[in-house]
Amino acid sequence: MDVRVTGRGPAEPFLSARDLLATEHDLELPVVVKFREDPDDRTVAGHYDDRHELLVSRRAASSAMARELALHEFAHMARYEEEHPSHVQSTEEALFLALAGRSVERRKLAHCYQIANHMKDIYADDITLDIGPTGKLVSFLESSLASAVADSPPTAPGGWRRLTEAADPEITAVNAAFALALLERHDAIDDDHRLYDLADAAAADAPEVSLSTFRRRFRSLGADPGASEYRKALVDVTREYALSGGRAAD
Repeated sequence: MDVRVTGRGPAEPFLSARDLLATEHDLELPVVVKFREDPDDRTVAGHYDDRHELLVSRRAASSAMARELALHEFAHMARYEEEHPSHVQSTEEALFLALAGRSVERRKLAHCYQIANHMKDIYADDITLDIGPTGKLVSFLESSLASAVADSPPTAPGGWRRLTEAADPEITAVNAAFALALLERHDAIDDDHRLYDLADAAAADAPEVSLSTFRRRFRSLGADPGASEYRKALVDVTREYALSGGRAAD
């Protein structure tokens, strides 16, 4: 597995992640790592005929999560090379199939893309959690969810919606379901972990979203689905969120 780190930035996290991935998987194409100054975009991965490219902010590359972040992106590349349905299925096609003829507000449509990315992440992290330590990822997911729950907008009198920047409670609840499902797939948390309390708080802020439904959807994704099976799963979860408010029978 060939990883080429270019520019001024730390190479060690990427080489360490390469060595971890190589214990179970390999990449046929080389990976070119490039650094960027913009801290808002943590990573951007691109796939080309002769290489993969990973653009990463210098801040992320120097963070405590740098190796885990690199391993996660390398796992996406491995899924792409093996043509796993989660990584070759067109999100736009699946959303068109799910939402054709329906009117969906722009906010919810953006959330549907995020949910599709969660499904990709499930399959990438099925690799990373099998070969790498889980502690940092658990802490990262806990911290991220705690921040999102704390930032949820309060319900205003008369049903007014706050227009200032804040976490959207509905997608926060789905994100909580994703975090629990991912870690449960790999027995990475105990039943009394704080993430469960945070997820309950997120669910309470979004009564139209069934935390248990999305958690079950993510957790039960088959390890090796066929193309039609995966497309149906993506279509179904999109409809569940966009057309029924996320509330489904448990």
